[in-house]
Amino acid sequence: MDAIEMIKERRSVRKFKDEKVNRETMREIIEISRWAPSWANYQIARYTLVDDEATIAKLASDGVKGFVYNMKTLQNAKGVAVLSFVKGKSGTFDQAKRDMVKEGLSEDHAPIWEAFDAGIACQTFCLAAHAKGVGTCIFGVIDEDSIAQAVNLPKEETVAALIVYGYEEGAHVKPTPRKEVDEIMRFI
Repeated sequence: MDAIEMIKERRSVRKFKDEKVNRETMREIIEISRWAPSWANYQIARYTLVDDEATIAKLASDGVKGFVYNMKTLQNAKGVAVLSFVKGKSGTFDQAKRDMVKEGLSEDHAPIWEAFDAGIACQTFCLAAHAKGVGTCIFGVIDEDSIAQAVNLPKEETVAALIVYGYEEGAHVKPTPRKEVDEIMRFI
């Protein structure tokens, strides 16, 4: 599968077979995901993979702010990735890198770069999973503190997203209509 096909064919999957994705396949997905670009190559993304049913149930009850749609998906899930990032790295420079940058350096956008790096890592994870035949769905309505507590996340990390994963049940979802190129692009 080439990159363009992967981008066009990957969908958010919410219905999964009653089958766990084996840990070796998930290891292969993380092996690919670790190549996601990041600010100054700090590689802040971390992946906590949960296939324990009790922990997934805890994420369903406490981790999605009572959002029923996500709770239902989690109640049937066999695997969940907690994507987190190491705080205080992206958008900053250590002294060696600072010496390479001219005046005008600003670290005011550090939190934006943390989210940007997490987003790149999230998309890379989902595309890598798709390439390995594993469906994914990224949850945006989440309770970061409850999730961090449920998976015993290290204090220096922040939860960025929950990604439910598994083998898709039924036919692959058709793409939803997309805006035309001229609606989303402009030249200056």
